[in-house]
Amino acid sequence: MSPAMALNEQKSKDDIAESQYQKGVKHLCEKGHLHEVPKKYILPASERPTKSVEDPNVAKQNLQLPIIDYAELLGPNRPQVLKSLANACQQYGFFQLVNPCISDDVVRSMIDVSGRFFDLPLEERAKYMTTDMRAPVRCGTSFSQTKDTVLCWRDFLKILCHPLPDFLPHWPTSPVDFRKVVATYAEETKHLFLVVMEAILESLGIMETKQELEEFGNGSQMMVANFYPPCPQPDLTLGMPPHSDYGFLTLLLQDEVEGLQILYQDKWVTVQPIPNAFVINVGDHLEIYSNGKYKSVLHRVLVNEFKSRVSVASLHSLPFNCTVKPSPKLVDEANPKRYMDTDFGSFLAYVSSRESNKKDFLESRKLKY
Repeated sequence: MSPAMALNEQKSKDDIAESQYQKGVKHLCEKGHLHEVPKKYILPASERPTKSVEDPNVAKQNLQLPIIDYAELLGPNRPQVLKSLANACQQYGFFQLVNPCISDDVVRSMIDVSGRFFDLPLEERAKYMTTDMRAPVRCGTSFSQTKDTVLCWRDFLKILCHPLPDFLPHWPTSPVDFRKVVATYAEETKHLFLVVMEAILESLGIMETKQELEEFGNGSQMMVANFYPPCPQPDLTLGMPPHSDYGFLTLLLQDEVEGLQILYQDKWVTVQPIPNAFVINVGDHLEIYSNGKYKSVLHRVLVNEFKSRVSVASLHSLPFNCTVKPSPKLVDEANPKRYMDTDFGSFLAYVSSRESNKKDFLESRKLKY
């Protein structure tokens, strides 16, 4: 091959049209049979994941998160489980919930139908591609698609779920069982969220009124199905960058492929998946509501060279039109109010105006004394 031909071939690799990136990583992989990561996905050296044993910022072993047994939470050992729950939310910001009230069939079906959605032809998935953050259904790629200077190795489908009758008519009709499977899963995770949220409030020493609990029942729910294709150079990119979650709680369902890492004691540690367990994490709203007692923790997603990975996150908060603020029951002279009031509009305005970075939105809500 002549030098000129080699130069042109390299140029064509580097100059993938921007429109092709917007179609997602899966489309790029299928279209190009990639043997290397396009430049658009390569992180600066300081932000790349590493498995080096010499890196002091990466733990050498996987992390076993605190385990909360759902059956125990509802039984006579509830006081002890509440103490474990409080410790998990304070020290880790994460825990794994085992023996949930959701059947294995419902869980497996949700992972399965999510994977089959991403297996649909691009033309079908493209029906739902939009950058409108208020859209009831949004198929896209990366993390903050229109703001990321470096793209993430991830495609996603985000759907609003509550109230279900308002949003279900907007959902994809392919695969043919998509609406039925996702509606069942959405309803069951909503119930699970309410039970866990009530326990978390109790662990904070807050006994909410029936009206306050109903606000959570009427609250927002967004389902995010994530697809991470195999990556030819997984040490150069990430599936998702370090970030915290907006909302009160996120209930994460993952397949058997590990990839989730959390920042624990200033080290990145990989969470070992437990079959049919939920990884639950504290969101920014719960950190605000608890006046900083419970922590919304940074986490990120690694990709790998050999296996695709599917996960489904169910994000829960108060209704979009509600204001979130520290509970008056957790504010006193010894514990002054640490966060300003916030709402969904403030969040949208913030993330729409800049590239997302770690916990920057939450940091912007902290009061400075």
